[in-house]
Amino acid sequence: MAATTPKRDGWRLKQPSVIPGFGLTLGFTLAYFSLIIMIPLIALGLRSAGLGFDGFWKAASDPRVIAALKVSFVTALIAAAINVVFGTLIAWVLVRYRFPGRRIFDAVVDLPFALPTAVAGIALTAIYAPNGIVGQIFAPLGIRIAYTPIGIVIAMIFIGVPFVVRTIQPILEEVSREVEEASATLGASRFQTVTRVLLPSLTPAILTGFALAFARGVGEYGSVIFIAGNIPFKSEIAPLLIYIRLQEYNYVGATVIAAVMLLISFAMLFVINLIQAWSRKRFGYDN
Repeated sequence: MAATTPKRDGWRLKQPSVIPGFGLTLGFTLAYFSLIIMIPLIALGLRSAGLGFDGFWKAASDPRVIAALKVSFVTALIAAAINVVFGTLIAWVLVRYRFPGRRIFDAVVDLPFALPTAVAGIALTAIYAPNGIVGQIFAPLGIRIAYTPIGIVIAMIFIGVPFVVRTIQPILEEVSREVEEASATLGASRFQTVTRVLLPSLTPAILTGFALAFARGVGEYGSVIFIAGNIPFKSEIAPLLIYIRLQEYNYVGATVIAAVMLLISFAMLFVINLIQAWSRKRFGYDN
């Protein structure tokens, strides 16, 4: 006879759970979220608001601040866009092909996660400096990579590509080869199969990878300062300018730069999330 669950007043009795219940997990989540994320952000906002609009605008509109913000966000956007293209190709190769050394190659993709950013910056600087292995090839052509925004983009590509690969890879593994074969059977070309069959299913993951790589690039410090050259109005990034303001005991200036970066990052990520939500509804992946 099958075991029955006792009832009381027409309702099934609540069974004890091995894992913590909703109340405990929700309380822990809210406490952790508040201590780690919300309280620091609120403190930053209150400190910035205490300056008043005129004081905030004066500090935020400083030409050096604007130039540093431009360098950080433009290079992060370029690096994230490049990572989307080549990160998708890397994920495709790892999922669709079997070749000698594949597992090693797959593990190397995660190397930027574990490698200290300062070590990555020193290594990239040594390679792309005018006397480096790669830099000395371009130096006679008048092209400088290290100590320019180009070097910043390369550093951001290095630290951002794992986010794109690891976001797209599991989604790509769920796409059956039979779908591609069916598309070919129906007369679709390879280009049509990629653009009309594969890309729609990968679009939400691609946008997520782009957002993660962009966010990491904007806030990156360790791997960028060595290869950037840190020249004001040319290759100085916003995180470095915040550090400089703190070294000058200009806490107000540092707070304003951080607040502006927060606002711009939030706005851009909000737009990306809207596009991602639209793509899920557009291609039928939103429940």
